[in-house]
Amino acid sequence: MDRSDRSSSAAWTALALLLTINLFNYIDRQVLAAVEPEIRATFFAPGDPNAMRDTGFLGSAFLITYMIAAPLLGFLADRFSRWVIVGTAVILWSLATGCSGLAATFGMLFATRVCVGIGEGGYGPAAPTILADLYPIETRGRIMAFFCAAIPVGSALGYVIGGAVGAHWGWRWAFYMVAPPGLILGLLCFWQRDPRVALHHLMQGSARRGLKDYLKLFQTRSYLVNCIAQTLMTFALGGLGFWISEYLAFRNQSPAAARSIFGIITVVAGLSSTIIGGIVADRLRPRFPASYFWVSGIGMLIACPFFVVSLYIPFPAAWIAMFIAIFLLFLNTGPSNTALANVSLPVVRATAFAVNILVIHALGDVQAFWLLGYIGGHSNIRIAFLFVSAVILASGITWILGAKYLAADTARVEAASASA
Repeated sequence: MDRSDRSSSAAWTALALLLTINLFNYIDRQVLAAVEPEIRATFFAPGDPNAMRDTGFLGSAFLITYMIAAPLLGFLADRFSRWVIVGTAVILWSLATGCSGLAATFGMLFATRVCVGIGEGGYGPAAPTILADLYPIETRGRIMAFFCAAIPVGSALGYVIGGAVGAHWGWRWAFYMVAPPGLILGLLCFWQRDPRVALHHLMQGSARRGLKDYLKLFQTRSYLVNCIAQTLMTFALGGLGFWISEYLAFRNQSPAAARSIFGIITVVAGLSSTIIGGIVADRLRPRFPASYFWVSGIGMLIACPFFVVSLYIPFPAAWIAMFIAIFLLFLNTGPSNTALANVSLPVVRATAFAVNILVIHALGDVQAFWLLGYIGGHSNIRIAFLFVSAVILASGITWILGAKYLAADTARVEAASASA
């Protein structure tokens, strides 16, 4: 086997392993949302108007520590083996997820979600950066789309697994069952080779010009615009994902059946949309250099009216509108993350993803969890979701307005990388 064959094999092995880890990453996240009503019933009195707000803080606890840990661990990922950081992170969050089921008090459950956030803070910046190092810009969009396809599938499986297991064995077993696969996947990471080993001279040079490269990152307009648009998108998707069980109950849908239907919709619509978005953006890029932003923005703009319609028309017709809205909401997943990689230099790419994680979660779904819970607890969840529709619209507009910067920023990074 020659060097190119070995490189190709290593790249596909890395994609398969990271894709599987990402699948369990989102299963672990959404299991909490699936069993939130049962957790609320365990730790709070019936009729407590602040109960939804407080269980919303469980999601915030995870994301706050996730976004704080990400820049610190992302900084390390630019200097040490990213595979070691990924493996350690996956093992940590899997152990913490299993311990969530052991929590005897709400405070203990809160603490386990903090530990899950720390673990995922190491994985989030390093994993997409490994793929960006292994694949060229011509195919990077579709590769990122395949990687991100785990987001809707894992999220849906989290709902389905959490709902089914919680209904039959209690909410604690939903956390127990997802921990062992994560431990195995984490151990496999320690046998992988960091793609930057072959570019050791570049890594040595990065230490001398690191500060300059970091400053360039924060002066890159398309990077900043992308962070803003992704923040709004994260608020919308995070809030929708966490409170969908409450919304479906508000619409008088059977909890078990509704979770399964929503899970199936998320898998089919989200999976197909994520892959299609990456492939379409890659193919449009030769003619439209800002295609990653155009695909992201147009998807969000069209999703907005379909989402509003789904809030008012009766079921089962509402499922159709919801399917279309979710399909359009996930179109940006591959393209927007590819744009992050394309406008950041390889030597600071993990930090670029880490800072993005910090921003989009600090101002996005961390705020969505408690704010939508507050609106839902003091009015109703439909009003909260109407607010979400406005955020979806704003996200699409931001990507469209930022498209004029993307081509020049990408070209500048490609020229600098080629020179290095």
